Amino acid sequence: EVQLVESGGGLVQPGGSLTLSCAASGFTFSSTVMMWVRQAPGKGLEWVSTIYSGAGSTYYADSVKGRFTISRDNAKNTLYLQMKNLKPEDTAVYYCQYSTTRGQGTQVTVAS
Repeated sequence: EVQLVESGGGLVQPGGSLTLSCAASGFTFSSTVMMWVRQAPGKGLEWVSTIYSGAGSTYYADSVKGRFTISRDNAKNTLYLQMKNLKPEDTAVYYCQYSTTRGQGTQVTVAS
């Protein structure tokens, strides 16, 4: 059974940083494309970032480019999203995603 468990969210002030983690199980994590998506209050899902297997090429939405970094630790079956210079508009529930499966999400709130 595929399982994705996100953690690391919280309340942070504008300009602050957070690192999200996603523990994966039930599939061959090291050979899988993984992504982060988010859903802000009252809005639809928004793609944030993708990381490929192998060389680990990464891609980012324009809204987070230069501020967020996606990475993976295949030995730990864990996906990360390092977020810096957070803005109020980054407030959302963040989900890691494999194929069409998402975890339960972790809330990120950016407010003073």
